[in-house]
Amino acid sequence: MRESSGAFARPWRITSIGIAVAISLFAFEAMAVATAMPLAVRDLDGLAYYGWPFSAFLVTNVVGLVVAGQWGDRAGARPPLLAGVAVFGAGLIAAGTASSMWVFVVGRGLQGFGVGLATVAVFLIVATAYPDHVRPRALAVISAAYVLPALVGPVVSGAVAAYVSWRWVFLALVPMIAAGGLLLVPVLRKLPTPDRTGAWDHRRAVLAVAAGFGVVALHYGGNWAVGGSPAAGALLVAAGVVVMVLGLRGLLPAGTWRLRPGVPAVVGLRGLLAGAFYAVESTVPLVLVTVHGYSAVAAGLPLLMGALGWWAGAQLQGRLTSSRDVFLRWGFASLACCVAGLVPLCLPDAPGWPTYVLWALGGLGMGLAVPTTGVLVLDLSPEPVRGANSSSLQISDVVAAAVCTSLAGVFVGAAERGVVTLSVSVSVLCAGMAALAVVGALTATKPRLAAPALR
Repeated sequence: MRESSGAFARPWRITSIGIAVAISLFAFEAMAVATAMPLAVRDLDGLAYYGWPFSAFLVTNVVGLVVAGQWGDRAGARPPLLAGVAVFGAGLIAAGTASSMWVFVVGRGLQGFGVGLATVAVFLIVATAYPDHVRPRALAVISAAYVLPALVGPVVSGAVAAYVSWRWVFLALVPMIAAGGLLLVPVLRKLPTPDRTGAWDHRRAVLAVAAGFGVVALHYGGNWAVGGSPAAGALLVAAGVVVMVLGLRGLLPAGTWRLRPGVPAVVGLRGLLAGAFYAVESTVPLVLVTVHGYSAVAAGLPLLMGALGWWAGAQLQGRLTSSRDVFLRWGFASLACCVAGLVPLCLPDAPGWPTYVLWALGGLGMGLAVPTTGVLVLDLSPEPVRGANSSSLQISDVVAAAVCTSLAGVFVGAAERGVVTLSVSVSVLCAGMAALAVVGALTATKPRLAAPALR
């Protein structure tokens, strides 16, 4: 093996550490906020607006992804990354020092925008700072950076919120995110700056806002539909679908919905991965507690197993030399087997313990497939549009995860209203998500059927 074949070899060590620190902190904040939110809204007298901080983050995150795509293609990774770190830090400060709910919501919005900017910029760093043979391992670093927050995030943030203050869940991250940004400054100075000019497509920002609000409307509409206002809920869902689709049509590569060979297929397949995995993940602890009588701690352990499986899959795709298509196909196949296997386990008479093994298998599949989609997008994208296509990949991930998780919430809400039992509701959800994973496995070769093409 070549001395410099790893992402932490001397030429790229500081870069990889900086990326790992930044991504870990973004992921930790995402895990921690759910733990801190109940205490925050109570102190700020904002229980009636409990969903707004989550919605604000989602909408601004999509906008940040779009802005970073255009900005990165014109100016390189440095401006959007530094701006993203700064805006994210400002959002942490605003949320941590908020004296009213609206300031807290603004802080969450800033955090979402900052994460969107920085996420695309990190992909551009991987594309330009690492040679081709190291990129899979660099993307494995990004995947691995999500594992530690998944393991310790809820516990640490819960302890801080309970014994110190929920405010320090946000404020304590500020110096750490600044340190992560500083670690990346040396490599940012060395990156070539694209010599491209041209007018910004401001319409894309408007479309991003539309797509984000469409997803939010879907979420709230679904809750209304199963919460006693079916007519109003159905109307809001319909409006959300229209607005979201109109927004996404201008943000994703043409042919994404049809999985057209090349970049559109990669972007579409990333959405299938995120939607299927996160929708089911949101219901796994609930089923173990409600149906099988597990404790909260025991019910959370499958998520730990999934995180470890994800890490293992990411390492495998970075170290093995198989075709990217193989990793993508086996990733989807593992996810499909995992989710299909959960269907009978949702029934009351079934054992709950196989969930631990199955969710580790699902995490393994995500670890194989998610970094692979990143490698494929960078490989298939001409240099002038790498930022735009990386942006589309992240938008597909975020929006699909949000939509399918909202759908899972509707299924659970229907069970709470007595429309159907929780076992049946989640079984149907798992069957549908398994079907999405099967579609992904059957179409995993599509990305390589077309030569790289401009958007």
